[in-house]
Amino acid sequence: MGAVWLAHDRLLDRDVAIKQVLTTEGLDEAEANEIRERILHEGRVAAKLSHDHAIAVYDVVLEAGEPWLVMEHLPSRNVARALALVERLPEIEVAQIGAQVADALATAHAVGIVHRDIKPGNILVADRGDIVGMAKLSDFGISRGAGDLTDEPDGVITGTPAYLPPEVARGMKPTEASDVFSFGATLYTMLEGQPPFGLDEDTDETVRRAAMAQIIPPERSGVLTQTLLHMMEPAPQRRPTMAEARDEILTAAFGPGTGPQIIGIPLRTEDGTIPAWAARNSAAGLRSPHSAPLPRPYRAPAGATAGTPPRRFNAQPAQASNAPLAIAVGLLIGLIIIIAVIVAMI
Repeated sequence: MGAVWLAHDRLLDRDVAIKQVLTTEGLDEAEANEIRERILHEGRVAAKLSHDHAIAVYDVVLEAGEPWLVMEHLPSRNVARALALVERLPEIEVAQIGAQVADALATAHAVGIVHRDIKPGNILVADRGDIVGMAKLSDFGISRGAGDLTDEPDGVITGTPAYLPPEVARGMKPTEASDVFSFGATLYTMLEGQPPFGLDEDTDETVRRAAMAQIIPPERSGVLTQTLLHMMEPAPQRRPTMAEARDEILTAAFGPGTGPQIIGIPLRTEDGTIPAWAARNSAAGLRSPHSAPLPRPYRAPAGATAGTPPRRFNAQPAQASNAPLAIAVGLLIGLIIIIAVIVAMI
């Protein structure tokens, strides 16, 4: 749709990103107007959302009849590029990205916005500066707001094939439940190193697998496995809401009530450092500006069923510290018995 430029707002003295529509010269008036309207639509939709984990849209400027979208500038790399570097991301880091972006999407859904194109390339992670490690959702270019009119004909598929929900792959209109599936597929890709329908250069084959809900069973998703499968239920009505998905991610990885320790805070490893893939040059491995330790992940005990509530276990039995006293008492009782036997014999 256009090129994105780094610019400086001289009035407010801040860097911004500006999306420029590539020239509409040579297009007929109807096509040119459609492209201009897309940019204006993206601005209108994204401006309804204000969230720490979503790229902010500041303004739409008309210059010589062409719209320029003025947005928050986040020096970053997207998750798709990160996966090209490291193949898979650690479970604990995916859980943080998942909870944070799910919170932004839950807010978007609450104001009637359906993103419709959630994928690793649309999740940015700041790679320098004071907020290095901060994850943000971007690109609302094909989003729809509540009450939006659309001239898309029935049967047109909207989105990226590798992350399509079954109902969208079959030609239905995307809904909030569709976003939940696409986000689950995105988290799956971060953990497994490939999308849930596999890697295939044949787009039609990918769409066919999506329509049939032919998900490759996850093998590396650990404590997030059940949450991902819930988010990627073939039937939309069986999926959680985005807010419920956020809470399931937090509970599975960190325990209930841990949202304030994860949301609104840059990513960090379990020991509080900046993930190497998320930072440029010397920032990698340094202590995060928000280096409070992460909540200890839950691990179910051996033999626990999927429905067993998570519990923490101490490394040693609670009564271990009283062992010396118990031994001393036992010796004393034994000595008393011996003395009693000797006295009886006399």
